[in-house]
Amino acid sequence: MADTYTIRLANCAFFAHHGVHDEEEFLGQRFFVDAELMVDPGDALETDSLEGTVHYGVAFQVIERIITGKRRYLIEALALDVAKALTAEFPQIRVARITVRKPSAPVPGVLDHVEVTVEHRA
Repeated sequence: MADTYTIRLANCAFFAHHGVHDEEEFLGQRFFVDAELMVDPGDALETDSLEGTVHYGVAFQVIERIITGKRRYLIEALALDVAKALTAEFPQIRVARITVRKPSAPVPGVLDHVEVTVEHRA
């Protein structure tokens, strides 16, 4: 039996209003989220049952609720809040590694995006 298995939700896209600058709150922008969830399998893999595993549709909704919810100044804080919400919703998640990408970061230069990854152990 596996010790853990990993569920990944990749490049989840949301429009939200995070950031330090007033313009970021007023205008909003796109944010992209990757969630890598290391899950204790219990007997879900053996029984082929949704009970006891992480329902990734619900996980997406949890991510969406946090990302589109209250404003955070730091994407680091945003990523940690997502990780904590996922581990609270699904106690079988041992580790939640959350990456938040901000393509329109207000920096004086050309870049693809700024990203932060937070790892939270439940």
